[in-house]
Amino acid sequence: EEMNVRTLLGVLLLGAALAVAAGAAEGVPSIRLSDGDASEARRANLSAFAPSPSFLCSGTGLVSRGLCHLFNRHVPTAHRSEASSSSVFGKLRCLFGKGPSAGNGVKLTGYYRLRTPLLSHSIGTPLEDRKRLGLRGLLPAGVVPLHVQLDNVMEQLRGKVSDIERYNYLATIQDGHEDLFFAALVNHTFECMPYVYTPTVGEACVKWHKIYRHSPRGLYISLGDRGSIRKILEAYPEKGIKAICLTDGERILGLGDLGANGMGIPIGKLALYTACAGVPPQQCLPVHIDVGTNNMDLRGEAGYMGLRQERVRGEEYDSIVREFVEASQAVYGRSVLLQFEDFGNTNAFRLMREYQPKACTFNDDIQGTAAVVVGGLMASVRVTGTQLSKHRYLFYGAGEAGVGIADLIAEAIQEEVGGTLEEARRSVWLMDSKGLVCSSRTDKLAEHKLHYAHEHSEGCASLEECIATLQPTALLGVSAVGGAFTEGAVRKMAELNEQPIVFALSNPTSKAECTAEQAYTWTDGKCVFASGSPMEGVEIGGKKLVPGQGNNAYIFPGVGLAAIAVGASLIDDSSFLVAAKSLANQVSEERLAQGTLYPPLENIRDVSAQIAVDVAQHMYAQGAATLSPKPGDMMGHVRGQMYDPSKSG
Repeated sequence: EEMNVRTLLGVLLLGAALAVAAGAAEGVPSIRLSDGDASEARRANLSAFAPSPSFLCSGTGLVSRGLCHLFNRHVPTAHRSEASSSSVFGKLRCLFGKGPSAGNGVKLTGYYRLRTPLLSHSIGTPLEDRKRLGLRGLLPAGVVPLHVQLDNVMEQLRGKVSDIERYNYLATIQDGHEDLFFAALVNHTFECMPYVYTPTVGEACVKWHKIYRHSPRGLYISLGDRGSIRKILEAYPEKGIKAICLTDGERILGLGDLGANGMGIPIGKLALYTACAGVPPQQCLPVHIDVGTNNMDLRGEAGYMGLRQERVRGEEYDSIVREFVEASQAVYGRSVLLQFEDFGNTNAFRLMREYQPKACTFNDDIQGTAAVVVGGLMASVRVTGTQLSKHRYLFYGAGEAGVGIADLIAEAIQEEVGGTLEEARRSVWLMDSKGLVCSSRTDKLAEHKLHYAHEHSEGCASLEECIATLQPTALLGVSAVGGAFTEGAVRKMAELNEQPIVFALSNPTSKAECTAEQAYTWTDGKCVFASGSPMEGVEIGGKKLVPGQGNNAYIFPGVGLAAIAVGASLIDDSSFLVAAKSLANQVSEERLAQGTLYPPLENIRDVSAQIAVDVAQHMYAQGAATLSPKPGDMMGHVRGQMYDPSKSG
């Protein structure tokens, strides 16, 4: 009978081992065996974020040796280069998911638990947990509460001399103690967000190959991985992924093609999902799809980590994106959220149109930016008294952000006054690098601009000339051309309008069309201003005016939380109009009185929760929500999904 048990265990293990070995060449986890040293067994953990973790087992009993013999006999040597005799009971325990997990079914204790940022509470670990988890001796004797650790972090952060140093410091905290990192973001949102995302993330991406931290975070999928993407996703240790942010690095902020250096963007975006909307960090996966880069300077850098080749186009490009989307849905479910980020203009619009009906997906550069800007415009109605349909809009910049905003403005106008979408679009004009977008242009216009190529006979060689000719009431900059809003152009807006709307939306700050100080000064404090990057308040005529930042973080975390909370099968454009309205409704009269069109960032989690509730209700009305039955208390349901770093663990 004892031999039968041994035989059964051997068969079970051998089956598991062979299954693992069969995929080892594709990067799936392998089995490593040790001679019973418990510290060796803990090396199973390695890192919660290692793309191909190994598992170890310990023990040297008769059954252990017998089973190990079967393993060593039948698993190819190439797949067990680090193996030695030991027992497999640790592996069986891993397979059946016993004990605290790093997300891959592996029990984490001791040293390697402290090295796992999602599980480590560092010096805040209670004494009883230190004993239970094998942490005694690895930490100082005292227990330091999270709020005290947070005070220390903020003191250190404020002592740094540059923003990129602050970025690196916070990233180091994130790599070691995720709860502490998010406690800083949640409790000091206004102060920390510029260091975690825009504008500092732009500098971080430019220097990514020089400041790269050797602590795996996210996945780098390259052309050589085609045919194996599903296996790569299956090997990733976190199995409950709900939100993926992916980029190909072609248009990083206003900085252009940064190739693999663009990974800083999805990492930063997903940090804001957690900080601003409470999406648990273990449910977030940043991804870079490497199809090459056309940035010759970057390819010539000795330390550049991406593919050193020109970007592929056509079917070769489409096939890797398609494989990734299909693999993500196969591994994580049909409702996994896919946020496309910082793709080039042509691909951004094309991929959005292709996948919006097939997946729970959106493009934040197009739809998220549109919602936050339209939300600001809706809030401005309470300042100027002028409805959206009564404005004439001139965009300086006709890329994905500009056209996305224009499209949502047109939808808002149509909803406000009725009529057709074509009629609503007549209130919107675009300028690109070649001048006014109009039907008389002799050059070939990109497809996404055609809806706004209105008839216009007069030429407009400059922005000032276009303002004088079209007489817009709202000027919106999405050009990534720093200083494009000249004094003459802005003064002309003030001459034509009692309260001109001036939005300088490009980021980082160096790419802004003008500063808040310039806009307020040149209009004598009359303009209604918003920016894409944070800017200081300005005193004009004895009154302090505080510009609002049209930060996408007001929108995408709440929309993403809604989609996750109700298992949305898709996210249509109307969801972003709902989000814009929800955002505008949350701006207080006190904020508007000081010229601020957005709620305080310190309240971002409350703002995101309300947006999530409003969008979730809309998703049920549209038939896009799959969670059944529909929650009776939607706010309670949404709040129940939100991670709180102070209560984690």
